[in-house]
Amino acid sequence: MTAESSGRAPHAGAGASYAAAGVDIEAGDRAVELMKEWVKKTQRPEVLGGLGGFAGLFDASALKRFERPLLASATDGVGTKVDIARQLGVYDTIGHDLVAMVMDDIVVCGAEPLFMTDYICVGKVHPERVAAIVKGIAEGCVLAGCALVGGETAEHPGLLGPDDFDVAGAGTGVVEADRLLGADRIRTGDAVIAMAASGLHSNGYSLVRHVLLKQGGLALDAHIEEFGRTLGEELLVPTRIYSLDCLALTRTTDVHAYSHVTGGGLAANLARVIPDTLHAIVDRSTWTPAPVFDLVGKTGAVERLELEKTLNMGVGMIAIVPEDSADVALATLADRGVEAWVAGEITDRGDHATGAELVGDYARN
Repeated sequence: MTAESSGRAPHAGAGASYAAAGVDIEAGDRAVELMKEWVKKTQRPEVLGGLGGFAGLFDASALKRFERPLLASATDGVGTKVDIARQLGVYDTIGHDLVAMVMDDIVVCGAEPLFMTDYICVGKVHPERVAAIVKGIAEGCVLAGCALVGGETAEHPGLLGPDDFDVAGAGTGVVEADRLLGADRIRTGDAVIAMAASGLHSNGYSLVRHVLLKQGGLALDAHIEEFGRTLGEELLVPTRIYSLDCLALTRTTDVHAYSHVTGGGLAANLARVIPDTLHAIVDRSTWTPAPVFDLVGKTGAVERLELEKTLNMGVGMIAIVPEDSADVALATLADRGVEAWVAGEITDRGDHATGAELVGDYARN
């Protein structure tokens, strides 16, 4: 892990009363000690060193197994979902969301996740809280198959409240050049396979918070019968990490492209990987969105198209495969515990203005 003065301590400033200004270096040191065991669990053989260095080291000679290795990188955060975690005092799940947002972007091109760094900004360092956040990030890295090689904890008194925090991360992966996935591989007749989301994931929480907590006046500790748990528990369900599932799929069948469904919704993200001459049609009747999406829609009188361009509506990842490979793809995902189904197909673009659209009505239980 990188260091400023104590492994993950805040940037030092001039003057002899840093503590009086609200920065607690000793608390940062304790946070580092508490997180060490979790970071260690993420290590890959290529990682050199450990906590305390200025830079995380990864042995690039491991890339010699590639003919022409392409490095893929991504960076992201979790958005206002962190405020739900803050209100509930739950800090060990938000890291899963961070890893998913970064590494599931990287795997879209077929890249194997290699390593990740994180940035945690807090109003006041509470060592146990910071360690819990890093624990979640480390657990997410294990699920994604990558190492957590660096990080920074910054304390910003006066800018953030004592209990406020935010997280961000950056990751790197690698893919063989001739195995790069994307629009140029997609063909007419390909099957569009949807992989179920675990919940809201980590997008649209500004809308969700406004509708459910402000307009609807719902309490986070309110039990919601349709969920079988409290509203807060539902809103904090971690984003599913699909990285290893997607890599397994590329080993068993001829995947042409992936699309990670994040901000902008299913149609907009799918359109990003569709070539100009083709069009993706996704049939809503092939699945039933989870109750939380219906609750947001009804509570805020949110129109369906607004919901669909803000939330994932129950689909977190899309795979595009040849039609005759769909059964193998579904079997592979089922073996890995991923609920998936054929949700649509690729057609000629024709007069369609965009690369993807949703048709029909959602199935209802």
